[in-house]
Amino acid sequence: MKKPVGDQELVVLRWVAEHGPVTVGEVAEKFGEPQGLARSTILTVMERLRGKGHLTRHKVEGVYQYSSSVPLAELLRGVVGDFVQKSLAGSLSPFATWLSQADEVSDEELRQLEEAVARLKSKKEGEE
Repeated sequence: MKKPVGDQELVVLRWVAEHGPVTVGEVAEKFGEPQGLARSTILTVMERLRGKGHLTRHKVEGVYQYSSSVPLAELLRGVVGDFVQKSLAGSLSPFATWLSQADEVSDEELRQLEEAVARLKSKKEGEE
């Protein structure tokens, strides 16, 4: 089991998962600079994430390239699962209420939600 990540680590990890494999320099330039983060800060965060098992690195032509150890969808699923367990005591009701009151939901997000509900209904019917 991987160690949990902090807020800043999660933002960097998500960026690497979306854009990887990437070097520390690429993350510092394309992500860190616009956020006001120094290269040394990015390196520290990325190495912390590697130490926790969330990033891997491989040397390519003398430079380390970092990648997320899991696909982005799996990463986000785990983050949401941790949030539901820790912040909502395992209950999806507050999350469902929040979703139902969201001001802006794209057509794609609505489609994904409908598919999720259909999968849940199918699972429930299979259990009965």
